[in-house]
Amino acid sequence: MKLLKLLAQVTLCLSIVAGGAGPAAAQQRGGTLNMIVNPEPPTLMLGLNQLSGVQMIGGKIYQSLLTYDSKLEPRPGLAKSWTVSDDGLTYTFKLQEGVKWHDGKPFTAADVVFTTTKFLPEVHSRARNNFSHLTSVTAPDPLTVVFKLKEPFAPFLGSFEVSSAPMIPRHVYEGTDFKANPANQTPIGTGPFKLKEWKKGSYIHLVRNENYWKPGLPYLDEIYFQIIPDSASRATALESGKVDVSSFSDIELFDVNRFKTKPMFEVTNDGYEFLAPLAWIEFNTRNKPMTDKRFRQAVMYALDRDFIRDKIWFGHAKVATGPVSSATRYYEPDVRQYNLDLKKADALLDDMGLVKDKDGTRATVKLLGLPYGETWNRLNEYVRQSLAKVGLKVVIESTDAAGWTQRLANWDFEMLVSYLTQYGDPALGVARTYISSNIKKGIPYTNTSGYSNERVDELFAKAASAVKSEDRRRYYSDVQKLLVEDVPLAWLIEIKFPTIYNKRVRNLVTTAIGVNESFESVYIAK
Repeated sequence: MKLLKLLAQVTLCLSIVAGGAGPAAAQQRGGTLNMIVNPEPPTLMLGLNQLSGVQMIGGKIYQSLLTYDSKLEPRPGLAKSWTVSDDGLTYTFKLQEGVKWHDGKPFTAADVVFTTTKFLPEVHSRARNNFSHLTSVTAPDPLTVVFKLKEPFAPFLGSFEVSSAPMIPRHVYEGTDFKANPANQTPIGTGPFKLKEWKKGSYIHLVRNENYWKPGLPYLDEIYFQIIPDSASRATALESGKVDVSSFSDIELFDVNRFKTKPMFEVTNDGYEFLAPLAWIEFNTRNKPMTDKRFRQAVMYALDRDFIRDKIWFGHAKVATGPVSSATRYYEPDVRQYNLDLKKADALLDDMGLVKDKDGTRATVKLLGLPYGETWNRLNEYVRQSLAKVGLKVVIESTDAAGWTQRLANWDFEMLVSYLTQYGDPALGVARTYISSNIKKGIPYTNTSGYSNERVDELFAKAASAVKSEDRRRYYSDVQKLLVEDVPLAWLIEIKFPTIYNKRVRNLVTTAIGVNESFESVYIAK
């Protein structure tokens, strides 16, 4: 992309952002927003954990250089402008002026260098992959950062969503054990809200950052994230007005249509475009019988994913065909199909030599469920019942969000229910799950299945560095077809999460990251 075109884009971005606060600016400041968070997050330190609840709350505390509109185009964040060299190897960001950390220290280019070269590559799986393409990150002055790449990385401007690259205060973390730093309990960001109190099991309370770098923002005085474990109680809290907003799978999907009929509520699926969440069963391919792709293919044939879409997700989903969501760039629909076929599943297991015993059981496998509520629990039960039809006995395991993340990170599972987000481009949100260089024990959301294929590594690398879109499309088409044959994961559905909110809440969903945004312009209509 030519430099002049990029400068024009940035000028447009700035005018949009500058004008975006206009309608809300006439509204009175003040008010309290109540939201549901479920389950209770294990931490608010967004650089260390990217579970959905951590992203939602952490996105108000931390910020990154950019944000993204509904068409996935970059918009200014902590960077007010950026340019790209004609060869695609140098990205220069100009930072906003007057930004301070919550402890009053200035945010500078040195923080960006530290975050992207030291902190995130050590602890963050996506960032490690995204920033592995760099040869250097420098700060020629306190408000300028220059990223130099060793080869073109087409989606580099997509690397700066807040959960992908939350900026971290160098003066707090440099020279420390990042995972054990006491500041993890009292997060320090640049965002419009600060942590005031976390009453475990009850609520997380954020308050306005009075020194926020955007004059007049945020509008809200405070946000309470109410921790409500029971699904019926969450629906009651929303309906009664105790909470104003629900998102993701807070409300049981069978109940969503009821809220659509109530005049005080809005229901939208907008705001998840950048995430494009895709649910799957992950196999630990280090353990038998998961080591054999015939077993993994058999699991795919044994599951009726139309049933999962219609009867468990009540239509708030689309059947997945492979590793790339249909909402993500370079999706390839022409891949092997795994429609429900118990005969094919049985034949594959027979071919493996997994013989049924007198009880009809071929093998016993453990399934670690995702601790996100009743919908996911029903999915676990469905998988157990379905695999029993082909002689696979499933033992369902459960844990809390922190335990689930720890077991995933440490490869302590046989099969595991998960969903992950794609961040608009396969190089940003898909490759990390399959490339062998991202197998790193102790860090979640890496290649935790242990799958390794040199051709897959090669195709993902070529696609990420290709300059022409048609070349990227060809490489991604090839890698999707290959992965769908190997089935390192059992892809289930593309999730369409609903956000339900009281109509008095305005400017709630304004970008492609929806409720994970900063909420700097959210206000309560008087």
